Amino acid sequence: MKAQSIILILATLSTGVMAGLFFTWSNTVTSGIGRLSDVEYLRSFQAMNRTILNPAFFLAIFGAAVLLPLSSFLHLRLKPQNLFWMLLIASLLYLIGVIIVTFVGNIPLNTILDKTQLNDISLEDAKTLRESFENKWNLLNWIRTYSALAAFILLIICSITSKI
Repeated sequence: MKAQSIILILATLSTGVMAGLFFTWSNTVTSGIGRLSDVEYLRSFQAMNRTILNPAFFLAIFGAAVLLPLSSFLHLRLKPQNLFWMLLIASLLYLIGVIIVTFVGNIPLNTILDKTQLNDISLEDAKTLRESFENKWNLLNWIRTYSALAAFILLIICSITSKI
């Protein structure tokens, strides 16, 4: 098997894992904890944000960020040329819609939540924090979900087209 095929398979796998993670988080996790009281919601979200920062998550999110552009580059001069363009679009979707949105949007919100001492928070402060956090974070995560999903679909099309 050629190097570009192996890289394409790994890029597809890591992008699919992230699309699934974002979808599950948006579709199930945030809607489930959204039913909790303000303090319970904030505690749950804080605990999950701390838990997700692990080697498997970093490998998947940053693996796709590296493998997608690499796959594009490896297909630059190969036929059919439309593979390169689809891979480039998938790379841009992922890098902008997942990586940049994560660093510019989700991480700053997570940092604010992480620095908050929830044991001493008043009900009014908890409500204010949740109102400034929840809808923004959820919208950003849906952007990441759709971006990763679109990139994943393009990668599946590329995999089928390239006859790996």
